[in-house]
Amino acid sequence: MNFRIAKEIKLSLTASLALVVSALPFNSAAQSSIDEDQITFVKLTAEQYRNSIRDIFGESIQISGDAASSGVRVAGLMSVGGRRLTLSTSEVESYEVLALDIASQVLSPSRRKTLIPCRPQDENAIDNACASEFISTVGLHLFRRPLSEDEIENYNAMARAATDSLGGFYVGLQAALVGMMVSPDFLFRIERSVSNPEAPGTRRLDAWSRASRLSFFLWDTTPNPALLEAAQSGDLLFEDGLNQQVENMIASPRIEDGLRAFFADMLAFDRFDTLDIDTTLYPKFTKNVEDDAREQTLRTISDHLLNQEADYRDLFDSRKTFLTPALAALYGVPIPIRQEMGGRVPWVPYEYQEDHIRIGLLGQATFLSLFSHPGASSPTLRGKAVREHLLCQTIPPPPGDVDFSLVRDNDNPEFRTVRDRLTEHRDNPTCAGCHMLMDPIGLALEVFDASGVYRTLENGAPIDTSGEWLGQEYNDVRELAIMLKEDPTLTSCLVQRAYNYGTAREPTRAEVQWLNTTHSQLRNEGVYWRELMQRISRNPDFYTVSVEASEGN
Repeated sequence: MNFRIAKEIKLSLTASLALVVSALPFNSAAQSSIDEDQITFVKLTAEQYRNSIRDIFGESIQISGDAASSGVRVAGLMSVGGRRLTLSTSEVESYEVLALDIASQVLSPSRRKTLIPCRPQDENAIDNACASEFISTVGLHLFRRPLSEDEIENYNAMARAATDSLGGFYVGLQAALVGMMVSPDFLFRIERSVSNPEAPGTRRLDAWSRASRLSFFLWDTTPNPALLEAAQSGDLLFEDGLNQQVENMIASPRIEDGLRAFFADMLAFDRFDTLDIDTTLYPKFTKNVEDDAREQTLRTISDHLLNQEADYRDLFDSRKTFLTPALAALYGVPIPIRQEMGGRVPWVPYEYQEDHIRIGLLGQATFLSLFSHPGASSPTLRGKAVREHLLCQTIPPPPGDVDFSLVRDNDNPEFRTVRDRLTEHRDNPTCAGCHMLMDPIGLALEVFDASGVYRTLENGAPIDTSGEWLGQEYNDVRELAIMLKEDPTLTSCLVQRAYNYGTAREPTRAEVQWLNTTHSQLRNEGVYWRELMQRISRNPDFYTVSVEASEGN
């Protein structure tokens, strides 16, 4: 965008942005006229922001950078923490920079014919009718609901001011578009609800809010035109109409986007933002390996749950995955190396031999590196991660006065292995309880260093991977993975996390009963992803807001 135009548009938005910040977390002008109507809000993730822009304006729009902060993890999920997030003035300004760039692309001459539904009578003057049509059409997709007449007029006034200042109709539209894109109505999922007489203590979402909740849950993006049309007609408020939309969305290839977003949240991929494995100690763990490791896990999960339509539990002892040459080198396994045109290295399906030690998700570099220290593996961090992220259990933080010096002393000649050091550390009664929950799991993974490379010795001493799980002894991670797979807590955690992820809140007491029943049924019938998504999406309680959540917002 021309610097002068950008500067003028920014000046025209100054008053608007001040209003946006003061109105956070939502735009009160957008509320329904129904007296009892209330709203809650969930901040869009960086990925949801990008997906929404892509789906509204097309794949060709380039998004340079992120304005979204990393967020907070609540009840095991960043999505639940999204209800607690607001925007600082600096964040709004960052979103404004993004919006200015995106708006200049959308309103560029090459895209006007496809992205603008009308043409002005004079490109150098305001055309209120055409501007209103653009604002109304684009606003429906950005705000995920129709704009009120007052909102259309407010953005139209913004367009007129910029046009009067700069003498260009499309510059005026840019100003209006930027204004919409920095509005909380776009940056947050605004959920409107009314009292639910059928379930005291909850509130029912309106049709537009249902569409948003369903779309971000299943596809991790803004509602598509078919879903918005179902909201407009009211079909989403009725069982048949809702079920039809759910069926269509689950059958779509875009269900993979939602699956990837969920597991990236559940498995704490936000830790990649601060991952700092020491490449001096672990030279095979390059940036390419880090990126490939993340993709390996998501590719393995999506292929297993969607393409193979296999049981979730089988992910933990499956020997099938995908590798690149860089990952194969890290894992020490041979794969066919070939180069596609353009220099891109393809992913290769790979299956470990029956007796191979590397097994399931816990044997992948993603989990092993994310829950290690920069210069050393950590049985405690890995065991804690299994408990918290896969079993939905809570491990309290250590007391502030605990001495970790022995555990971190890797060169201690009396305690050469981390098992020896942790055994000595657990003599402290304030540490023993939690470490007994975490350490046995992590010690089974000690044959993998902080980067995920296999080893059998630590400081020249053999690594002992044996332990006990729920009264049963195991010798290595392969046996532990089978025990973990058979633990009902593993599948109940998945069901609970998926539900909480979609609603962006913890369940009510009534919903906990439904979740328990659903888990019991799926555990007997098979824990299949599409079936789980269908059950959650068709549950009327999924489209409610607890009174506590409403008051908390």
